[in-house]
Amino acid sequence: MSEFTHINQQGNAKMVDVSNKEVTKRTAIAHSSIIVNETIYQQIVQNTNAKGNVLNTAQIAGIMAAKNTSTIIPMCHPLPLTGIDVSFEWNTTSSNHFELNIQATVSTTGKTGVEMEALTGASVTALTVYDMCKSISQEMVIRETKLVEKTGGKSDINNG
Repeated sequence: MSEFTHINQQGNAKMVDVSNKEVTKRTAIAHSSIIVNETIYQQIVQNTNAKGNVLNTAQIAGIMAAKNTSTIIPMCHPLPLTGIDVSFEWNTTSSNHFELNIQATVSTTGKTGVEMEALTGASVTALTVYDMCKSISQEMVIRETKLVEKTGGKSDINNG
């Protein structure tokens, strides 16, 4: 049985000591999406939402969330992030399906990865779109948030 890394000798939570880990370039890409109705879609693409530019606000929120991940996820290490990018792509495969795909890419050079920062950034971006548009309709659905890719450290992951 392997030893738990986040539990101290008293059986309580602890932050893992990463001081002996190797410093490497680390990146993570996370994805989320939100499905909206046509009215919301039109307001977002035409920038006519009463609260302002939805995608710009959501992008800034996602960046801020990634930067502050360690303040809301208890066991995350505060990291000096070297880059954060939040991007969008619409999937409008039919006249009644408007899905905004969100990608958060985070990088650092350090001793621990940035998966949680990317996942937090993607999640908060979707939540911000919801918040900016909820006065129009609350019939939005935030879909799966997942890690797409991770590089650096002991192993690379590609779920894309």
